[in-house]
Amino acid sequence: MAEPAEKSEGLDSDVRERVLILCVDRDNDVGKKANVETPIVGRSRNMDAALKLILTDPEEADANTMFEAIRIYNELSQKSNDIYEVATIAGSELGGVEADRKIVSELKRVLEGFPADGVILVTDGFSDEDILPLVQSRVPVTSVRRVVVKHSESIEETAAIFSKYLKMLVEDPRYSKMALGLPGLLLIVLASLWFIGVFIPYDIGTWAWIAALFIVGSYLLTRGYRLDEKIIRFYNWFTQAYYLPELITRFSLGMGVILVAISLYQAWSYVAGKIPYPWPADMASWLALLPFILGNMISKSMTLITIGIGISISGKLIRYLMERDSRFWRTTTMLVTCIWLWVIFNQVSVILLHPEVPPYGLVFSTVAGIIVVVASGFGMYLLSRKYRRFFGSPREAKE
Repeated sequence: MAEPAEKSEGLDSDVRERVLILCVDRDNDVGKKANVETPIVGRSRNMDAALKLILTDPEEADANTMFEAIRIYNELSQKSNDIYEVATIAGSELGGVEADRKIVSELKRVLEGFPADGVILVTDGFSDEDILPLVQSRVPVTSVRRVVVKHSESIEETAAIFSKYLKMLVEDPRYSKMALGLPGLLLIVLASLWFIGVFIPYDIGTWAWIAALFIVGSYLLTRGYRLDEKIIRFYNWFTQAYYLPELITRFSLGMGVILVAISLYQAWSYVAGKIPYPWPADMASWLALLPFILGNMISKSMTLITIGIGISISGKLIRYLMERDSRFWRTTTMLVTCIWLWVIFNQVSVILLHPEVPPYGLVFSTVAGIIVVVASGFGMYLLSRKYRRFFGSPREAKE
């Protein structure tokens, strides 16, 4: 995988350290834009990858970071008697845990080919606090070089740079969720509060502001969280199922979601009709009404919610049975648990609506529920052992 490290003739190899000059591309621009597979080990391979990346996007900071790593490699190889190697590893455009795990995995692969005594870390300065601990946990970091791309201070180039980052805030899903989605959500909430008259009285100007806030907020929220794309993907996922067990699962899930939505709508309609109008404007009154609201919401919706969830779980049960998947037994236990939770939540609603009722029913339901769930789990375990020849593991079922 690695190119042979350049060695200086006439030097004692026993006193030479092996130093890795490491460039980390956390968001995998080199793979996404230049279509280069990482890890990239060796001077010539890094040079080719950096050229591909900067030709694809001349403003890409990671390409400059790779060139800096190569420059450091050239300089140290000529001046020092140590053994040097240059490598580039990448994370994931998804960021977070996925990017960190990929960085660690690629670093292990590089260290297998070039077991370094120390690392010179070259970064663009962004998210150094996330990258540095990952590298230090595997190999000592002897130096950190941060590459900051210089820009002209002219107004025109400043405007161009500002436009570039503004476009990135709008188009890049990693940033648009915060830059657009959160303000959109806040505007919708503010418009909703104004709509119920919490802050200002109703007049023509108020209605205009309410309409504007709803329109702008809905647009920002949709663009920020890509709700239109997610709705289309969900529709395609729900409708484009040609495999019968999968079709059954998706249909049961859809029916379950519809039942849950209907139950919540009916429960809220009932509760809203019972709260005297105009609704209270102070928090203390709402806190006093909270047990009444929660009790009726649970009481009026729990039956349909339980049926909806049960239908969704039953669809999975049918699929696992048809596929002879061993997850059938675990899902059966989940169905039993769901049914017993209906009993427990009903007791909770009774206590919320009638605080004077002794909690014996809730205690009995909880204890009996634990016993039933444990017994169900143990019974499913025994049945899975008895019919293990019929049911395979999830991996075997997929194969």
